[in-house]
Amino acid sequence: MTKKVAVILSGCGVYDGAEIHESVITLLRLDQRGAKVQCFAPNIAQHHVINHTTGEEMPESRNVLVESARIARGEISDVRDLDAADFDALIIPGGFGAAKNLSDFAISGAACVVQPDVLAAAKGFAEAGKPVGLICIAPHLAAKIYGEGVSCTIGNDAGTAAALGAMGAQHVDCTVSEIVEDEQRKLVTTPAYMLAQSISEAAAGIYKLVDRVLELTH
Repeated sequence: MTKKVAVILSGCGVYDGAEIHESVITLLRLDQRGAKVQCFAPNIAQHHVINHTTGEEMPESRNVLVESARIARGEISDVRDLDAADFDALIIPGGFGAAKNLSDFAISGAACVVQPDVLAAAKGFAEAGKPVGLICIAPHLAAKIYGEGVSCTIGNDAGTAAALGAMGAQHVDCTVSEIVEDEQRKLVTTPAYMLAQSISEAAAGIYKLVDRVLELTH
């Protein structure tokens, strides 16, 4: 039976949106495994816009849903319309957009607030006992979705791991090619570009995450 997977994007570009390599690798692996995918994003303004050639902020405004549509080739919906009942699993790629647009973790750290529509959608999967995959920096959302005691990884960065701990998550150090699974909650996480030095390194862990998320739908 074909599995239906929702993917929440956070814009387009590592510094102010969804990490493009992580997003495409996720979509590629889901397609290779025969899953049916629907992309979603919040219909909100980005936190800011970054010039990806210089790293400098640009004096303009962009919409997260509109920018995410670039990665999804136009096939994207507002995350407020995402109902866990319609899908078997959820995956959220990383990139700074996950910590700037899906929440304000990049600014507020452990005191961050998650965008309400994103949080409601993700909690729907958690409450239904459906598997969720969080990639790169996206695992900072875990404690907000599941509450205290959830196990996850962002790799081995001590400062970020400490922030996750302050939020109530249990951080597990993890190499770039591996995954961490919270079996009780059906949550799978992998470091990807928190550690990856190449696209193939990022793919190694993301492929394992996608495969395990799909296994957990059975």
